[in-house]
Amino acid sequence: MHKKKKRLIIRTIILSVLVLTLIGVLYVNFSNERPVVAEGDEAPNFKLNRLDVEGETIELKDLEGKGVMLNFWATYCEPCKEEMPYMDELYQEYKDKGIEIVALSVDSNEFVINNFYNKLGLSFPSVHDKNGTVMEAYDIVPLPTSFFVNPDGTIERVVKGALTLERLEGYLQEILPTS
Repeated sequence: MHKKKKRLIIRTIILSVLVLTLIGVLYVNFSNERPVVAEGDEAPNFKLNRLDVEGETIELKDLEGKGVMLNFWATYCEPCKEEMPYMDELYQEYKDKGIEIVALSVDSNEFVINNFYNKLGLSFPSVHDKNGTVMEAYDIVPLPTSFFVNPDGTIERVVKGALTLERLEGYLQEILPTS
């Protein structure tokens, strides 16, 4: 009888710890400690190292006056791979019209990112969010997620999921500088 009582106490303690852990996880996930970045908000600034040009950085505030597409992606994301050629095709057409496309990779390995980037022959700027700080600031779920930022720095549109060529072109039209 003594063994059964001891087992019951241990099980009760374990169950209590699990319940408290669950309550903690739910609190952290559902408490609104940080605001979600939404359409109409100012795009949070960031400064990251470029992967495609050694020794250079991209800071979002330096792109003010241009329409900017921020594309969060990863090499393991199949929909990301599908939209990259569309982004490159339209970048060639829109870069001289005041549009900048910045691909923010959330992969852990720069070598893998560069191989992927070079294999597709992509020409738009690529940066590495190796610590996930920008991804966290923009509250990115799922990949890919794209933010279309007006020349004044406000977010015009947030698109979660892959883009078709036609949709992408329409969104770039929305953020074209007027002058």
